[in-house]
Amino acid sequence: MTAATLTISSRNYSSWSLRGWLITRMSGLPFEEKIASLDDPSTRAELLLLSPSFLVPCLSHDGLEIWDTLAIAEYLDELRPDCGLIPKERVARAHCRSIAGEMHSGFANLRSALPMNLKAHYPGFKVWAGARGDVERIETIWKEALAASKGPYLFGATPTLADAMYAPVAARFTTYDVTLSPVCEAYRATIMAWPLMREWIEGALAEPEELDELDVEF
Repeated sequence: MTAATLTISSRNYSSWSLRGWLITRMSGLPFEEKIASLDDPSTRAELLLLSPSFLVPCLSHDGLEIWDTLAIAEYLDELRPDCGLIPKERVARAHCRSIAGEMHSGFANLRSALPMNLKAHYPGFKVWAGARGDVERIETIWKEALAASKGPYLFGATPTLADAMYAPVAARFTTYDVTLSPVCEAYRATIMAWPLMREWIEGALAEPEELDELDVEF
């Protein structure tokens, strides 16, 4: 098999790049990173939610190009079935896929109102009604999964695809100072302390690029 390459965009702003990177790292597949420039119009359109499709992250491996985040996860789970990306137990496996799929296709109000920006912090940020429903639904998802698995991650002692999919949400809740229930606050802290998450954030803080449209004052 040929070496793998994962194309990502901004570490600071791109929630989908974060998801794809976490998933690939969790799989254990060795890969090289390729960074898409913020000067590229299609990259900026994706980050600003102006594009109907997301082509980053993109995993190139063994002659294939896979650009949908869930497709990347399924491919890596098939390639490395013992990596623990998706739980092996039937019920947990279905639950994990369900909540990962819900994040993949939903929560548009949250994405728009609370764009990912790891360098920023807005204490006392007001979450308006449109995004509040998304926050409440995410809290429900987290509480149900943690109650069943006993934590500290959504499906038990180690992170899975679901944790990778919701990691950018934990970062958003940190950036915008979102008030959470004690159970969800503990999970948010677990994700933000996850070594892979800390590694990504360290890289984000070192990025020189800024996207003025997302660095607005609230």
